Amino acid sequence: MLIIGENINASNRRIAEAIRARNSTFLQELALAQSAADYLDVNVGGGKGSTGQEIEDMKWLIDIICKVTDKAIVVDSANPEVIEAGLKQGVSLRAERSNRVAMVNSVNAEKARLEAIGPLVGEYRVDVIALAMDDNGISSRVEERIRACDLILEGLSRYNIPAERVYFDPLVLPIGVDTTQGQVTLKTLEQIKARYPEAKTVVGLSNTSYGLPQRSMINDAFLLMLMYAGLDSVIVNPLHSSTIGSIELGEMLLGKDAHCKKYLKAHRKGLYQEKH
Repeated sequence: MLIIGENINASNRRIAEAIRARNSTFLQELALAQSAADYLDVNVGGGKGSTGQEIEDMKWLIDIICKVTDKAIVVDSANPEVIEAGLKQGVSLRAERSNRVAMVNSVNAEKARLEAIGPLVGEYRVDVIALAMDDNGISSRVEERIRACDLILEGLSRYNIPAERVYFDPLVLPIGVDTTQGQVTLKTLEQIKARYPEAKTVVGLSNTSYGLPQRSMINDAFLLMLMYAGLDSVIVNPLHSSTIGSIELGEMLLGKDAHCKKYLKAHRKGLYQEKH
C-alpha cells in the first residue's frame, strides 16, 4: 500500500500561514514527522494568492522539503501553471538530491484539464492521480464514474501515458450526506480494477467521515473495505497511528505480510495495545 501524506496543504490555515511567513522550520518538521508516508502531497493553493505567488510558493516549498527528507513529492494544485513549476523544481533538484517529484494530483475527464495536465505528465514522465469525474462533476452513479475513467485514459493516451502510470480515484463522498456513497465508491473501485488491470487506484480517505463524530474510526473501517476491494494507495494523515495500524492489519489479513512480521513489529512498539 502506497501511503501519501496529506498534511502539507495550504487549505489548512496553519500551513498557509507558515508558507506565507516562509517558516521553513515548521514545514520541514512536518515533513519529517510524516515518516510513515511513502510520498508527501504538497499543495500551496489556499485560494488567496495570485498564480505567480503560488508558483513561487510551490518552488520554495519543494526545495525546503527536499533538503530534509528523501520522500518523493506529489505536486497538488488546481492550477496547471503551478503544477508545471513544481515539476520543473523537482527536475532541478534531481541531480543533487535523491528526491524527485513522482506524481501529479490531479486530472479528470474535463477536456480542458486533460489538455493542460496530460502534456506535463507525459513530458516529465510522472504518475498522475485521475479523478473519476467529468464536466458534470462527481456522479452518484458507478457507470458514469467509469465512463469518466474511460475518457481520461483515452485523453492521456494521446500523450503516450500508459495505464500503469495512472492512479484512478473512484472518489469518496461523505457518508453523512448520502449513506449509499460507500457502496458506490467500493463498486467503482472494483470495476476500475477489473476494467483497467494495469492501472492503480487511490482514495482521499478523510472525505468518508466528514461531518460525523468518531471520524478516525469510520475512516479506518472503510479503509479495510477498500483494501479488500483492491486499493493500491491512500491519501491520509500519516500521524494518525490508528490509520497506519489499519493499513498494516489489512495487509496482514490479505496475505501481504509474510509471517505477520510487520504486524508483530508494530505490536512490539505498542501500536496495537488494547485499551481497558
